[in-house]
Amino acid sequence: ERRAPLRTWANACGPIDRRQPVEVEESRTAPVKMEPEHRWVGLLSYGSVEDPVLLYPHDLQGLHNLHTLVPSLLRHEVEMALENLDLIWDRTYAWDMFLDMMRTQMQCSFPNPDLPGHFTDATRAILVEWIIQVHELLQFQEETLYLAMHLLNRSLRQLKVSVANLQLLGMVCLFLAAKKGESLLPEVSGLCSLMDHTYTKHQLLRMERKVLCALKFDLSFSPPLHFLLLFASVARCSAAVVWMARYLLELSLLEAQCVVFLPVQLAGAALCLARQVLQECPTPEGEAAWCLASSVHVGSEPTLLRIMHILASAAAKASSQETCATFIKYSSPKTLQVSRHPGLNNAAGLLSVCS
Repeated sequence: ERRAPLRTWANACGPIDRRQPVEVEESRTAPVKMEPEHRWVGLLSYGSVEDPVLLYPHDLQGLHNLHTLVPSLLRHEVEMALENLDLIWDRTYAWDMFLDMMRTQMQCSFPNPDLPGHFTDATRAILVEWIIQVHELLQFQEETLYLAMHLLNRSLRQLKVSVANLQLLGMVCLFLAAKKGESLLPEVSGLCSLMDHTYTKHQLLRMERKVLCALKFDLSFSPPLHFLLLFASVARCSAAVVWMARYLLELSLLEAQCVVFLPVQLAGAALCLARQVLQECPTPEGEAAWCLASSVHVGSEPTLLRIMHILASAAAKASSQETCATFIKYSSPKTLQVSRHPGLNNAAGLLSVCS
């Protein structure tokens, strides 16, 4: 398989949202009668660190009644975080956007991590590694990378693609993701040159049509990066914790077994592991804010611990594997060199003590 040698560049692109606010019906923004907040007693305890309180005590049931389950304090923090992250234009629509993110992400996981018989996890990891390098070379936003990976995971399960055309499929998924989120797009001929002209423009455009038809033109996706930044903002996390969590979250793209988890679960687990690795001195205000952010995590504690173990294992071997583009990307001063943090070498030990 011929793959163009690429140089990994530091990602200089931050999340930019270009969606315009849409009008909503008055009934959706009307005040909703809130239930008594006795369920949340002790949530903001300053005395000790409590276990995360799940927003959905009965798994995912009752999502449509989220208005009645969330205390006003958490709703206010979510709205403030979305506005501070420039993910919205008007705070009036913040809560509706958050609800839409929660609904959309329910469709972003897969029932099992199995790939078609002629593909292996190692083959997929090599392809993802190459896509990460192309993404860096083209200086796309990080959301584009996560959407491209989601489209790739769906396409591998819905299209019959030979190993010889796997690189072409990866490039098409990145191209489609860029069309949705980027302002400037590369020429198709430029994309072919990145593949060392292994494929022609006609082949690329034909594969693009096949992918769109197989996916029924559905490119909707709630990236785990948005949930991570949202949680980090609510929890008042430091820049080091945020960069470490972003590094761990991107490592999850290389792990085929992570496709069975929801984006909100991946984001929560990455942030939890980042806090454990860095071991920053806790403050009463910080722990109270963290308890509040933890209440948004969907899923059980064993699920989060399982994801954390996967991420810890991936981080421990990231520097020694052939697929090390993410490790190099997050070893630059811009990212605070979080991938070289010595605590990652003992991440599995930290998890064993925690569990």
